[in-house]
Amino acid sequence: MTTTRFAPSPTGYIHVGNLRTALMNYLIAAKAGGSFILRIDDTDPERSKEEYVDAIKQDLDWLGLHWDRVERQSLRLDRYAEAAERLRAMGRLYEAFETPTELDLKRKKQLNMGRPPVYDRAALVLSDEERARLRAERGAGVWRFLLDQARIEWHDGILGDISIDAASVSDPVLIRTDGQVLYTFASVVDDIEMGVTDIVRGADHVTNTATQIQIIESLGGTAPRFAHHSLLTGPQGEPLSKRLGTLSLRDLRARGVEPMALLSLMARLGSSDPVELRSEMAELIEGFDIERFGAAPTKFDEADLFPLTARCLAARPYEAVAGIIAALGVPDDLAERFWEVTRENITTLDDLQAWWTLFRDGAEPAIDDEDRVFVAQAMALLPEGPLDEDSWGKWTAAVREATGRKGKALFMPLRKALTGQAQGPEMAQVLPLLQVIRVRG
Repeated sequence: MTTTRFAPSPTGYIHVGNLRTALMNYLIAAKAGGSFILRIDDTDPERSKEEYVDAIKQDLDWLGLHWDRVERQSLRLDRYAEAAERLRAMGRLYEAFETPTELDLKRKKQLNMGRPPVYDRAALVLSDEERARLRAERGAGVWRFLLDQARIEWHDGILGDISIDAASVSDPVLIRTDGQVLYTFASVVDDIEMGVTDIVRGADHVTNTATQIQIIESLGGTAPRFAHHSLLTGPQGEPLSKRLGTLSLRDLRARGVEPMALLSLMARLGSSDPVELRSEMAELIEGFDIERFGAAPTKFDEADLFPLTARCLAARPYEAVAGIIAALGVPDDLAERFWEVTRENITTLDDLQAWWTLFRDGAEPAIDDEDRVFVAQAMALLPEGPLDEDSWGKWTAAVREATGRKGKALFMPLRKALTGQAQGPEMAQVLPLLQVIRVRG
């Protein structure tokens, strides 16, 4: 069975970059009728916060990315300890004691000599006495995985055939000096034991994938199918990393972005297919193909989300927004008509408040000097009493007859006088909703 996973760290709110990874893994599992695991990477007790675990679940639920089960890495520490013992017994896990300063000096020396800055494996030649002395002086060391220095090859679902020389990569640290198991190792153990078959993640993980393939194989597992998506940039190609904090899913949600607008964009961004607004998840699942995505950095502009959101809302039936409209204070007898008039003139649902304020309280008139006399004449002809959808046509016909104006010169000054705006819904629909008209002849 196809099994994928999304493994966020609960150290902050998830953002559009995280979403790209989550969505691709979700769609692969859903299209195959498989299983999608939400795996919380909370092995760092100092940085992991329960509030972020809750936030991750809320954000995914808001988007409709429903997981089949939740796993917590903090509850699986015994499994990592057991796997570490197996690697030690095989001679594939060794303790190293260099300080960060010493490692930095080694890297600089290698670079000066024109060599790749790869860990020199000095810890492997330490005697038992030297290890005991260093442990006594410095405390516990880190535990590194001993790579087999051969080429590591796989077919990547996006990047194609990948070949990495393990000799050009440092033996990865799997366990820190304080005993914390790092992602590189915990993820491998989980992927093996949870039967993960497909993994999509960012292109910045390609080297990690190479080392993890060896760790998987050393533990007797079978490497999943990997695909590495391109990294997001800003709309001008600038790095997006510094702005990800303002592109959290809850921030976009607070700004009124609709879930299907966000999902429709992210399901196609960076692929050879055009972005198309979808109305339901089943359409995204059916149209998803990981092989349609490219390796080039992908431009993301949050401004693209708002036209899509507007289109989402324009297609929404009144029943779906009735509660929101009622909360604005729109009378029941006007509520459905209010939605029909405004639905194609809003970008987010937050815009409804401004429209209702306009209809309820009247707008501050916007009258150009050259139109003041005309507007005064026209307003004197506006009938008293309840207005309906025929009122605009009858009124403007009377104004045309009285003033001789027609076309834009007739309609635009009246729109601006009544709504304070040069654009908006059809005035025939607006006029019956205006509870107050501030300008009169």
